[in-house]
Amino acid sequence: MRQDNQLLVLTHLSQLLTFVTGFGGLIVPLVIWVTQKQNVYKMDEQGKHIVNFQLSMLIYSIICIPLVFVLVGIFGLIALCLLSFIYPIINAIKASHGESPRYPLSLNFIS
Repeated sequence: MRQDNQLLVLTHLSQLLTFVTGFGGLIVPLVIWVTQKQNVYKMDEQGKHIVNFQLSMLIYSIICIPLVFVLVGIFGLIALCLLSFIYPIINAIKASHGESPRYPLSLNFIS
């Protein structure tokens, strides 16, 4: 296994593709994780955190959509949007320093 902090940083930042293209924030990190988890040190651990976070954000967004009609969902979607933008950047910086990521509200789908 090799130490590749740049690929870990790229994997965290690839979640931001959703803001640029409208999709890809789950697919690209998933592909990087699956193809590189045997080759890169800490990729398996961090890839699981990223995929769990993205799946959690997707589920929370689906829950918030019907709540838009009672105006609570708007605040939920804004909060989810901010979390989905800020935490990949924070965790990319942590990954560049060799630290482990922490994603809030992340459900544990893949352990």
